[in-house]
Amino acid sequence: MHAVGDHDVHLSHHVVHGYRRAYRIVGEGPAILLIHGIGDSSATWANLIPELARNHTVIAPDLLGHGSSDKPRADYSVAGYANGMRDLLGVLGIERATLVGHSLGGGVAMQFAYQFPERTDRLILVSAGGVGSEVTPILRAVSLPGADLMLSALRLPGMRAQVGLFTRLMRLLDTDLGQDAAELVDLVDALPDDTSRSAFISTLRAVVDWRGQVVTMLDRCYLAEGMPTLLLWGSRDSIVPVDHAYGAHAAMPGSRLEIFEGAGHFPFHSDPARFLSLVDDFMRTTTPANWSQERWRDLLRAGRPGSAAGDPDEAFHRAVERDLREASERSAT
Repeated sequence: MHAVGDHDVHLSHHVVHGYRRAYRIVGEGPAILLIHGIGDSSATWANLIPELARNHTVIAPDLLGHGSSDKPRADYSVAGYANGMRDLLGVLGIERATLVGHSLGGGVAMQFAYQFPERTDRLILVSAGGVGSEVTPILRAVSLPGADLMLSALRLPGMRAQVGLFTRLMRLLDTDLGQDAAELVDLVDALPDDTSRSAFISTLRAVVDWRGQVVTMLDRCYLAEGMPTLLLWGSRDSIVPVDHAYGAHAAMPGSRLEIFEGAGHFPFHSDPARFLSLVDDFMRTTTPANWSQERWRDLLRAGRPGSAAGDPDEAFHRAVERDLREASERSAT
């Protein structure tokens, strides 16, 4: 693999199924696959990759429709992205990996682990989508008809300055949205043309509608038993509320949860040193999942805990409510 060093964190390209996929790869050792969020690219991890690559092979792709990858009319579903990650790892000759997924990438990581558990060593979910229905009203609005016109209007002369004033106001008022405003503006800047905006909207509509997130992995989270899982979240996440972290933690047996106090939707930007420390500790203190077809079959047959009771969701909801209650009590002290 590539040697470690800031200068090596460059984009490579490979054509898979006729579409050019961009990715960064560096380092040697057990593989870590970094999956970015919607509208973002592998560049979001650039400052972290050299440190992670000291002991690991780090692969950071630009998802199809994002960054420097092609942006065709294609399958932008979470399952489609999971298949794309499998195919990229196959092209690179990597059999297994620890998956680190941020936002949409967290949903893709969970879907990958569900579809390909035998190729998943661990899960690290960062402000992940797919574990609840709530999501910022901004994304719900962008999922509506006419969103392409709205996004293109944001790039008209004079609009950039107005958006900048709005983001500064949100930060001055110390709102949760203010924590993420700068990154959200960067996402708009990353959509310079109709093709980019179309791919972004197609991806968004696959996971979000006017009511919120439409894809959830909570009904299958019990299958994560035996899969080392770390949940990392900002306490002031304006995109995917921190309540989702507690719900996912309750639903994923044996998972670890770490909250970044005061951080928004990008905790690895807010406190990269802590992020790297937590990832390093998690990698050192856990062993890769030992997938067993027989165990997988047994879990499927048993179903989600509580499914045999009168209310199929009763035990699950009790666990979620317990974690939310404990989190509320901790924040009040």
